[in-house]
Amino acid sequence: MDDKRTLIRLDEETSEDEDPAVPKSIPRAGPKPIETFGETRSEEMPSTSSSSGAAHISGNHQNEPENDLPPLLGNNDQPPPVNTINGSAGSARNHINDSEPIFHLRSRTAAASTPNYESLDYEVCENTLFQDEQRRRLREPFSLRKDIIRWIIFIQIGIITALIACTIDIIIEELSELKYNFLKESVADNVPLSDATGRDLVIPFLYWILLSILPVAFGAAMVTYIEPITAGSGIPQVKSYLNGVKIPRIVRIKTLAVKAIGVITSVVGGLAGGKEGPMIHAGAVVAAGISQGKSTTFVKDFRVFKAFRDDHEKRDFVLGGGAAGVSAAFGAPIGGMLFSLEEAASFWNQNLIWRTLVASIISVFTLNIVLSAYHGLNDFTFTGLFNLGKFDQPLKFDYFELPIFMILGVTGGLLGAAWNSLNTKINNFRKRFIPWKFAKVIEAVVVAMLGVTLACLMIYFINDCRPLGNDPTIHPVQLFCEDNEYNAVAALWFQTPEATVRSLFHDPPGSHKILTLAMFTLVYYVLSCATFGLNVSLGVFIPTALVGAAWGRLLAMVTFYLFPEAEFLHPGKYALIGAAANLGGVLRMTISLSVILMETTGIESSFFFPLIIALITAKWVGDYFNEGIYDTQIQVNHVPMLPWEPLPQYMGLTAKEIMSGPVVCIKLRDSAHYIYKVLKKCDHNGFPVVDNVIGDRRSEGRVCGIILRSQLIVILLKSLYVENKRFWLPETSIQTFRDVYPRYPSIKSVRKLDDKINYTVDLAMFMNPSPVRVNPHDSVPRIFQIFRALGLRHLLVINNENRIAGIITRRDFIYK
Repeated sequence: MDDKRTLIRLDEETSEDEDPAVPKSIPRAGPKPIETFGETRSEEMPSTSSSSGAAHISGNHQNEPENDLPPLLGNNDQPPPVNTINGSAGSARNHINDSEPIFHLRSRTAAASTPNYESLDYEVCENTLFQDEQRRRLREPFSLRKDIIRWIIFIQIGIITALIACTIDIIIEELSELKYNFLKESVADNVPLSDATGRDLVIPFLYWILLSILPVAFGAAMVTYIEPITAGSGIPQVKSYLNGVKIPRIVRIKTLAVKAIGVITSVVGGLAGGKEGPMIHAGAVVAAGISQGKSTTFVKDFRVFKAFRDDHEKRDFVLGGGAAGVSAAFGAPIGGMLFSLEEAASFWNQNLIWRTLVASIISVFTLNIVLSAYHGLNDFTFTGLFNLGKFDQPLKFDYFELPIFMILGVTGGLLGAAWNSLNTKINNFRKRFIPWKFAKVIEAVVVAMLGVTLACLMIYFINDCRPLGNDPTIHPVQLFCEDNEYNAVAALWFQTPEATVRSLFHDPPGSHKILTLAMFTLVYYVLSCATFGLNVSLGVFIPTALVGAAWGRLLAMVTFYLFPEAEFLHPGKYALIGAAANLGGVLRMTISLSVILMETTGIESSFFFPLIIALITAKWVGDYFNEGIYDTQIQVNHVPMLPWEPLPQYMGLTAKEIMSGPVVCIKLRDSAHYIYKVLKKCDHNGFPVVDNVIGDRRSEGRVCGIILRSQLIVILLKSLYVENKRFWLPETSIQTFRDVYPRYPSIKSVRKLDDKINYTVDLAMFMNPSPVRVNPHDSVPRIFQIFRALGLRHLLVINNENRIAGIITRRDFIYK
């Protein structure tokens, strides 16, 4: 590759509870020259280092434990390290024939300012302990029992997610009812209708400001100071988790509590957002908690579901929880399942789709029962949190309207791309100039005050009075209107955003002025763009749908004003198409969005065609300019997400051009003291296991497996040494390692092995004996497909003699 291009790597990431011991340096394999202090040499030549270079390991000093470990670059007593560019570090210059090659900690110079994310172990470690468990369970009906338990967990996920959604919805509805009833009475008391000189909106304005900033400040403070990961909708974080990136604290109980309270306070505070997006995050937390049968937050192990305590199983449950959250939010079980597959999932299979659909159906059914009982409905027709209502008459369209729908799709794509670009610039500005926690809370309060101020200005200056018989809100405000009239501008603001979307869909023609909808579209477009990215828990779906419904209805009104004979211009129909187009332009989803909108509004399947035309057109137009908002957030946060296909820059490359090496290896039977020193000095998370080693030249041994950092720490903590094997062997099983999942201890919790210097660890029963391996000459696109399809964390590159040549990890596929 061109030396001017840089690849970010994350092969052995830092553990969540550990600080990196030293900075890393990424040596690169391949026939590229290596740049050292003032000299350049070919990597194919024998690489050496003098006393002024990197330190080396002396020969076979078995009786000197300190010399058994190659010193790491970056120690205070060591000279500056050799700087390698697109090459691999060499061996020591002295004793080159019998010393262990230096292993370098890989330094991500191009990603020095990016977060050091960890990867998840989606590959099942089929070691001897795992195979013993499988053979033991063949003699008992555990296989069937495990499948039944898995179904039970998915059903529990659906029920509990729906109950949490119901709780959030009921609290928001009750508090919003109190808030807007109070504001309505305040307006009525402070704006005398008979005396024009008594028009004074200052007192209601101050009340509105107060009732907005108090909950917003409380919610923003909780998010900022208690659990910052709960900011936003949570969908990008869940999507990253399902792709194989470990996002710290994403699925903890405290995260769920702060998320729920943050959503309630943000929606009640009147911010331009909704509660639907965070429900996906809430469902993921519920799924992760239930499936593990224990709580690390409360340090409580219920000793159930132990067989599911690994990243691979947990991933499937989190996907089901996300689908249940979408289904509860929209009352759309099929849409929820499709949303998870289209937007969130990176791995799925037929059985997972079926279980996810069942969890979604159970979630909708539970929410239907609870909310129908709460609202006093006997026919169980309350479908979801985002209830758009049913159209009175079937929506019909003529084929000559299809070009109009495409124009709406183009408009949605352009507006969505502009929204994403503007929101990204605003968030970059926040990250750079608003780094302080108290400033983040103040910013949320300022945006809330801005929204109230703009709403009051619209209500005061726009005269839009409509007959009371067509009032679209349960809180009609008379304000400056005559008797038996209500203020249509106030009706748009004196309710939750979901209710406003419902009004725009179902209000009869003539319910708003063109000026009213034009100003509302502009104001809410800017407000929603400024709101998404605040340190509050809010989703982007509702404001995006609201803006689209507003400009869709506006275009229908303008067209009807210009062509009064156009009877096909139903404002509700075009509000729906506008909402779909705007959602497609911002989110870039098609199939799941169209199904969600169909299930939410109850429209006929024949109207699926106009919806999908608008969505696809909006997506194509938006994709020409930038990514969807969720993918944009992932990129801005430098999360190493693997795309579906390898990037074009990798075409024509081979494994030796992107792999890292030399690799830190551990012998099949190695010194416990050496393992301890390796874990202390470096923060890699995977180590090839080798045998047929000559002396201490581990990197030249033959590969026989791979061992994870977490496994090695558990081995040291529990003293699983060869010398005392008779004591621990009968009690050791795969459950020994599952019991400490997911918060594996750090090497800091292991005491120094001063009294166990000569102890030995046999990794034969702990390592994964069948790691995925490739040849240095294999093409990168083929390697990428293997890596992504199997959900790997480490991919070993071996030569024809089965000796380690390098290692490939997630960030080797992320081009920067």
